[in-house]
Formats: sequence, structure tokens, C-alpha cells
Amino acid sequence: MLIIDEQTLSQLNVLGQLTAVFSSIGGEFWLRGGWAIDFLLGEITRPHGDLDLVTWVQYRESLERALVEAEFEWMPVSDRQTDFRKGNVDIQFLYLTRSSEGNIIPNGLPEWVWRADSLPLKHFTLKGISSFVLSPNQLLEEKEVYEQIGRTLRPKDIESKKILTRIIAEG
Repeated sequence: MLIIDEQTLSQLNVLGQLTAVFSSIGGEFWLRGGWAIDFLLGEITRPHGDLDLVTWVQYRESLERALVEAEFEWMPVSDRQTDFRKGNVDIQFLYLTRSSEGNIIPNGLPEWVWRADSLPLKHFTLKGISSFVLSPNQLLEEKEVYEQIGRTLRPKDIESKKILTRIIAEG
């Protein structure tokens, strides 16, 4: 059993705050990365370095304003991403849009077409926090895309691929 450390508790607390902020702006977000897998499994499997989230680009301005008002440190990155920090918790938002053909793509990256089923509207709950999560197929595909473009998979990526493959197989 994984002992929940202070960093994990801080991340869960910030995730709860993010849920409230999104509720206040009428938007939604999806977890990606390690926390997404933990929510899919319903258990914390390992410590995480940060919170990785995706949301629609149309929420960007109101999200940034609301988070700054909630005392999150704002760190603009690019058209595709904004990072924030609250206490000891790093948060990355990847912004999504739709191409002219209706495909889901990261803002400004028309060559990276996401799966049509990547954004399910199903809540998963972990430690009393409820969140949408990217589909297991999208999470696995993201790892495979990174591998195809030459990013060396870390041990946690290899383990994540195994877990996601198992989740997909179990339906």
C-alpha cells in the first residue's frame, strides 16, 4: 500500500480547488498523465510530480483570471499550454480546440489529431475528489506518439503503458 505523502495531499487539495474554479467559470477539464491513471484505477499508485490537465481553449482567459484571483502563480508557456503553481504543486494546462474538420487537436498543433473518444464525460472519484479523465485509449496513444517522435520512455511511462493496456483490455 502506498503511503500518502505531503506532496500527494497537496496535489489532491489543489485538484479540489481546480474543480471549484472550473465550476465557477462554467468549464470542464480532464486529467491526463499519472493522476489520470490513478483516477481510472481508483487508487493512488505512486507519487506524482505535477498535475497534468486539458481543457478547451475557450476557457483560457477566464481560467487564468480565476486562478490568479485564487492566488495561483501564473506562468505562461505558449498558445498550447499555461502552467501554474500553488504552494508546492505544479499544474500544466494543455488547451484543446477543434480543427475546421471538427477534429480535437491541441491548440496550434493541427498535425496532432486526438481520438474522437478522448474526452469522455464520465466522472471518476479518488479520495473524495471527482474529475473527468482522458480516455485510456487517448492516454496510451499519447505515450506512443511521444515514443514515435523520439522521446525516450521513462520507467513510469513503460509502467503506465502496461496499466493502460490492461485497463483497455478489461473494457
